[in-house]
Parts: sequence; structure tokens; C-alpha cells
Amino acid sequence: MAKQKDTPRTEGSAGAGGAPVPAAVMAVSAWILVVLSVVAFVRADPGIDSNQLFFLVDVVGAAVYGTVAGVVLARRVHPVPIILGLTAIGVGLAALGYSYSQLAAVRPGLPWADVLSPLQNTAWIPGTLSLFLIVPWLIRDHPLGVGAKLGVLAGVAATAWYFWSRTFTGIPAVWQIAPVLVVGFAAAADCGWRWRHGPPGERVGLGWMCLGTALMTAAYIPLALPASLPGLWVLNPLVHLAVQAFYPVAILVCILRQRMWGLNLAVSRATVAGTLTVALLVLYVVVVAALTALLPDGDSVGAQVVAAGVVAVAVQPVRLWLQRRVHRLVYGEGEDPARAVRTLGRQFGSAETPEQLLEGLAAGVGVALRLESVSVRRAGGVAAVWGSATGPAESVELVHRGAVLGTMVVTAPPGESLGARTRRSLTELSAVVTAGLVVLQSAENLQEARRRLASVRLEERQMIRRELHDGLGPSLAGIRLGLQGARNLLGSDPVAAAELIDALQEQLDHQVEGVRQLSRSMFPPVLDELGLVPALHELAASQSRSGFQLRVQADPPPRLGAEISAAAYGIVVEAVTNARRHSGADGCRVDATVAREVLTVVIHDDGCGFDPAGGGGVGTRSMRERAHELGGTLHIESGRPTGTVVTARLPLTAS
Repeated sequence: MAKQKDTPRTEGSAGAGGAPVPAAVMAVSAWILVVLSVVAFVRADPGIDSNQLFFLVDVVGAAVYGTVAGVVLARRVHPVPIILGLTAIGVGLAALGYSYSQLAAVRPGLPWADVLSPLQNTAWIPGTLSLFLIVPWLIRDHPLGVGAKLGVLAGVAATAWYFWSRTFTGIPAVWQIAPVLVVGFAAAADCGWRWRHGPPGERVGLGWMCLGTALMTAAYIPLALPASLPGLWVLNPLVHLAVQAFYPVAILVCILRQRMWGLNLAVSRATVAGTLTVALLVLYVVVVAALTALLPDGDSVGAQVVAAGVVAVAVQPVRLWLQRRVHRLVYGEGEDPARAVRTLGRQFGSAETPEQLLEGLAAGVGVALRLESVSVRRAGGVAAVWGSATGPAESVELVHRGAVLGTMVVTAPPGESLGARTRRSLTELSAVVTAGLVVLQSAENLQEARRRLASVRLEERQMIRRELHDGLGPSLAGIRLGLQGARNLLGSDPVAAAELIDALQEQLDHQVEGVRQLSRSMFPPVLDELGLVPALHELAASQSRSGFQLRVQADPPPRLGAEISAAAYGIVVEAVTNARRHSGADGCRVDATVAREVLTVVIHDDGCGFDPAGGGGVGTRSMRERAHELGGTLHIESGRPTGTVVTARLPLTAS
């Protein structure tokens, strides 16, 4: 289970170095030209001719470039959005010139017809050619070098040459377009070189820019071909239409993904996917209509309908394939969360360590959902990180059994914002990441438990060593000296020798009892043979013989698991030993009960109480380790009103 938390995003704000008013005027002007052109075209209702496809190219270009120019120019004044805006107005005027000329043909006497009609052949040239001859040299976030400046001058010269030669001369088309092709492919090559060898911060998106520039340039090759070639009247505008739908996207990718010129604008992924899908649908309709028009005329309307259906069926799989590719490009594998989960699941079988597992899961989420960065965080810090975050972050809580183990913090690539679909995919994939975090924490807990267990066992061995070295060892050495003295007294004073032997025997009995106590405190035979309750009563009897009253009240089942019984008995022995040595009381009480599959053991004395600032010795740490080994808990606190209370809760499922 995961909970989504949204962090407000910082959008590029209009007016921060931009020109909102000119941007709005430019965008609105382009759209006004689009609306006027479409209205005039519909009112004219012309017959089908080749220029209608070019009219569609101009209308789409005016709408797309006008919008892009308005968005960018409102946030940053730069030659690129200005060129885009002028391009939008130019192609808009070209579209209006064509549609108005068609309207004037059916409605003679319309004013301004002789002024607007020539624009269809000239108004589009400066801006459209500048898109791929000048703009690629300007797409960079540092001052232009000598090569870029020469490229800009070459682009201006090629644009002016094409405009002049097409409008005022009769030069063959191949010589008109040749400089355009040379400079255009040079601009594409420059983008490609910078993509592979330029500054790392400016490489993002330049691959798309290189491809877009090359396609824009290649789209003008048909203009150099003889107009008599069959199908050229359809191929030429269709190529332009397809490229015009792609090229502005390439420009936006470069500008927004690099946050170029200080822009921090985020575009919704849903908006990108929807826009590209609409573009595919429009292209689909255009292709079907064009291919249908190319078919030979039949003898009946039915034949035309059948032909159109055949073309639609043939083109439809291509459109569906492209649409799937668009969604994969925008959303990554988040389009199919089940596939993304299966991909992440393979990490559990391939990772060699829990750390590598979590790092692999973070990388898998980032790649699957096309994110900029993914980091898995918990209370102790960052557990895994993939990528480098440069933008605002959003987080998903990683919840396991109702407890929040950590968060997964992600950032979208520059120029993008996460949509509802990506957030849903994050929520679904977070369950797999949570499982990886649980594995990592379990491994760390196990490693820490092993370390603590080894430490406690070492301290217990050291304690036994001290008991043998400082207690039993000197006592046996004293007994040996006493026996030597008794031997010396046997001949001279038998009575004194006998008294010495009696004293040595009493001391030896005391040490034997001490060894038995040490052995029984570790694991008495009665615990293994009869269970916890008899072992506690035997412990009480043993303590009573030495003057310490131990009262036992226990009702656990007669046969608990060996691990549970040993842990509970060890805790009682340590707590009773501490009470006898440090509390000052003459006894204590032990209560052992079972409820809800948990064994609860409480040791309560009436002594001086517990001082938390005093820390704990080997016995206290040993009690805690015995409880934690079984997944239980141990609490030590002062009693009310007096004494110390030790409470251990051990789950029976551990047995």
C-alpha cells in the first residue's frame, strides 16, 4: 500500500524576463489568421486540388508555431521564439491568401483580393526556411561561437536567395533549393555533433533537433523534382505536414528539457500524449484521403467507398502502432503497470545483495516511467538513489502493514510534469519498492541481531571466565593450601587438622553449590525435562535456601517451546540475580501468563527502584537480547510505589 503526496511545482512565470504582451499579440494574431483562413475556405467550398494540402500545412503551422512562440516568448525574450512567431504569422498569411483567393473566385469583387492572393506563394518562405536554417544554430545556452555565427549568416543568405529567386526570377527549381539543402543539412550535422560531443548540459534533446532539422530539410527535396512526376502533388505536402507536426516538438524538447535560457516550464505528460495522438489522427485522415484520391476512378460510388475502406484498413495498423509508440515515448512502461511490475520483479532474482536489490528497483522505476531521478529514503537517510534531481520532487509513502517505512521521491525530466497516469503507476510500483525496502531492513536487522548476539555471548563468556578466575580458582587454590596445612598438622596436632579439614570441606561444598547455581542459571535440567513452571519453582526453592524469597505465580501451558522456555527462564534468572544483588530487597515476585499468543513474564521487587541513567550491565543486555531474538520486547521501569519491574513479552509463534 502506498500513499501519494504531491509537492507543489514551480512553473516558469510570465514576466520573469519575458514579454507577455508581445507574446499574446503574436499568438492571438496567428490564431486569428487560422480562423479567418478556415472560415474563408469553408465559405468558398473549392473543388479538390493540390494546393489544399499545402493550405492544411500552413494552417497547422500557424496554429502550432503561434502557440509555441507565445508560451516561450512570454517567459523569455530570445530570437528563437520571435522567429517562431514570425513563422506562424507568415504561414497564416499564406493560408489566408489561398483561402481568400478561392473565395474571391466564387465571389468576384472582394476587396484586397489582389493584395492577399500573392501571399500564398511568398509569405511562408522567410519564417519557414528560418526554422531549419537559422533556429538550430541558436538552440544553445551559451554565446554563439564563430561557427554558429557563420551558420546563422549562411541561413539568412540561403533564405534570402530562395525568396528572391522563387519570387522574381525564372531560375530552375533545383538551383533555387540547392543552397537551402546545403545549409539545412549543415545545421542538422551541427546539432548531431553537439549532441555527441557538446557540453553535457546541452546535449539533452539535440538528437531530436538533429532529426527534425534533417527531416525539415529533406522535405524540400521534392521541390527540386519535376512537377510532372506522378503522385508528387500529394507526396510533397504530406511530407511537409508530417514534419511540421514533429519539428516544434523537437524545439520544445531542447528548450524545456535543458531549462534553456532560464525557463522552468513544465508541460503535462497527458497534454503531450493527447497532442501527439490528435496529430496522428489528423495525419491518418489525411493519408487515407490522399491515397483514396490517388486510386483510379471507378464506375460507381460503391467502388470508391470500397477503395476508401481498403486504404483505411491498410493504414489503421500503422496508426495504432504509432499511437502505442507515442504512449511508450511519453509514459514509458507506466502505460502497462503489470509489465513494469514484472520487470521490477526480476530484480529479486538477479540482485546479489539487498542494497543492490533496492538500487536496481529504484533504477527500474526511473527507466520504466521515464523519470529524471528516483530516491528511496527512510529514517536513517537515503537507502538508494538513481539519477540526479534538478527539479521539484513528488513523493510516495512506502507503507508496510500499516507502518510507513520510508518514501520514494521522484522528479520528472526537465520540461515535464507528472500526470495522473504516472502517479497511479508510481503508486502501483511502490509496492514492489516497499518489498525491497523490507528485505533490506530485514537483512540489516538480522546482521545487527547477529552482531549483538555475538557481543552478548562474548560478555557471558567473559563473565563465566571472571567467575572461574576470581571465584572458583582462588577458592580451590586456598583449599589446596589448607589441605597442605592439614597434612602438616596430622602428626603434631590431629585435632586442629580435623577442624581445618572440616572448614575446607564446608568451603568446598559452598563452591560446588556455586558451580551448580551457575550451571542451573544457564539451562537447568528440570527446564528441559518438565518445562518452564517447574523450573521456576525449583529456582524459587534454591533462592529460598540462600535467604532470598522468590514467589512464583505462573499459568503457562505445561509444554512451551524450548526456545520460549529458555528465553523466559534466562530473563527471570538475570532479573532475580539483579534484584538480589542491587535492589536491597529480601525477595521478589515472578508472574508468568499467556494471552493472545504472547507469554508475558513480570519480575517485581520492592527494592530501591530502577535508575535509567545508570545504564545496564551484562545481565540487562542479555535479557534484552533474549527477548529480541524471538521478536519480543523487554521493558525495565521503576515500580509503583517502590521497586523495579521487568516486563518481557515473548510471542509464542516464535516457537
